[in-house]
Amino acid sequence: MDIVVGIPAFNEEKNMAKIIAKLQKVTNKIIVCNDGSTDLTGEIAEKMGAIVINHPKNLGYGGGIRSIFLKARELNSDILVTFDADGQHRVEDIQAVIDPIIKDEADIVIGSRFLNGDDAVPNYRRLGINTITKITNAATKKKITDSQSGFRAYSKRAIQELTPSDYGMGVSTEILIKADKKEFRIVEVPIKVLYDGDTSTHNPVGHGASVILSTMKFISIEHPLKFYGLTGVGFLVIGLFFIIWTIQVFTETRQVITNIALIGIGSTITGVMLLMAAILLYSLVSVVRERQSS
Repeated sequence: MDIVVGIPAFNEEKNMAKIIAKLQKVTNKIIVCNDGSTDLTGEIAEKMGAIVINHPKNLGYGGGIRSIFLKARELNSDILVTFDADGQHRVEDIQAVIDPIIKDEADIVIGSRFLNGDDAVPNYRRLGINTITKITNAATKKKITDSQSGFRAYSKRAIQELTPSDYGMGVSTEILIKADKKEFRIVEVPIKVLYDGDTSTHNPVGHGASVILSTMKFISIEHPLKFYGLTGVGFLVIGLFFIIWTIQVFTETRQVITNIALIGIGSTITGVMLLMAAILLYSLVSVVRERQSS
């Protein structure tokens, strides 16, 4: 079975040689996406025998994952394992991550930091990951414990049918939303993460904001009637309530309470606009899907 390991990397020269040397014990196909690094990340990876994709400028974590997917598809790989370049993942856990795919029990396997009760994850990071995971689970109706893990394995079907488009940290959620739509089998296995201080290069606030915005974007595209329509109905209800309140006060006192009236008018207009957006986007998405299926 042809197994390829993909590493998105940005200025990771301090870890690159060590990680590739360990991974070469598992597979002879290693893809390194050098995402516009300004250090020797790309050169080291090439000298170590990896397949190197060089981005002329930094596109972001999602851009690296996208390039790795496309290269793995080009190589006709049976399994793609994505592996972070910051030295936190253990090569020893790769077998556990790919086993469900080898046994044809899953299309996507997530290495979860929380299934084994790992206390090494910093509390602030644990809180952020749990919050994002709950949002992702609500969008996909799954019960995942670690939606932001970069340590994953993808089957040949997933490699061929999934094309990430988000260039930011939201790519992890995007893949799960798209996989859920295609009814891919998604499972998790426990892994251990090596935290030597805080080795992650991702700003936790920026990471969280990126993922939440990305999730909202993909939910709005996949379910426009629910996302915009229900929100629009909510604004309409609020608007009508305040308008009726304004009318009632006016009939009793002959006075218009400006603040209440403005809230009523503004909420009503917002509700109407959201409902129109829901209908238009739903129609547009339906046309695109029909063309894709024809």
